[in-house]
Amino acid sequence: MKLAMARSISHFKNTASLFLLALNISLTMHQVLGATDNSTLKYCGPITATDTDRVQFALNLEFLETEFFLYGALGKGLDSINPAYSQGGPPPIGGQKALLEDPVVARIIEEFAYEEVGHIRAITSTVGGFPRPLLNISREQFARSFNDVVGYPLIPPFEPYANSLNFLLAAYIIPYVGLNGYVSTLPSLNSTISRSLVAKLLAIESGQDAVIRTLLYERANERVVPYKFTVAELTNLISARRNSLGGCGNKDEGIILPNKTLGAENQTTSNVLSADANSLAYARTPPEILRIVYGSFSESVPGGFFPKGANGVIAKSYLTRI
Repeated sequence: MKLAMARSISHFKNTASLFLLALNISLTMHQVLGATDNSTLKYCGPITATDTDRVQFALNLEFLETEFFLYGALGKGLDSINPAYSQGGPPPIGGQKALLEDPVVARIIEEFAYEEVGHIRAITSTVGGFPRPLLNISREQFARSFNDVVGYPLIPPFEPYANSLNFLLAAYIIPYVGLNGYVSTLPSLNSTISRSLVAKLLAIESGQDAVIRTLLYERANERVVPYKFTVAELTNLISARRNSLGGCGNKDEGIILPNKTLGAENQTTSNVLSADANSLAYARTPPEILRIVYGSFSESVPGGFFPKGANGVIAKSYLTRI
């Protein structure tokens, strides 16, 4: 009897040890592979697509940036500039003129807006295009996004069009993701024409992102009224949220780093340009980008800035997998 009980206890201990070992391995793999929505692991590898489809995918981000900057600067969207460029797509939801009390910011955002119009023309005239997807750039959408960023409902709700600082913080969300996409796309292209186009687009997107980050860096320690966060803290939270949504590791950092470990050559905490250990730009694939702009952790579940999903062959291919 005692022998049988001893064997039973020994068996239980061995089983428990194996279970804990398996659980530890599972948790470790979960962390290493970057699962961030507590449900499924994310695919972070390359995708298969034609040059045309890869370049056209970028139109989704270009449409988003164009409408946001145009409305913010001028109070009107792409259809007021050239209706043909939207190719019959629905007008965006909720765009409005921002109260850009800083004349420097106002001029910069207006310039960015017209640059984005040129990007749409350049892409469509080179590889063709598709209708503008339904975009949600309303104050309500940005308020939801910032609630997700901080982890609770902000009171009052974040208002992207209220002033220059708020608009810059809202703008911090957008161009950087497009920049990541171009970095990922460029080495995958075969056509000289496509590579040349994307290189030129990447240069301007990088410049826009650098300007936005610099303007925010100048106000890094300023509190974002009426909230408790400073500008730098909020950019860190936005970047962390994008990393979480993308699900493929750290590819995003705020304008001031918590320590020098992530800084350029481990020598600085300033982070005007977000880059890796070799000061090279981060890349994000189309699935990663869709997870971020949808705000859903999934390239197959539309939402966020794209209520009905993005357009083009690549984006549509994920919508069919629901």
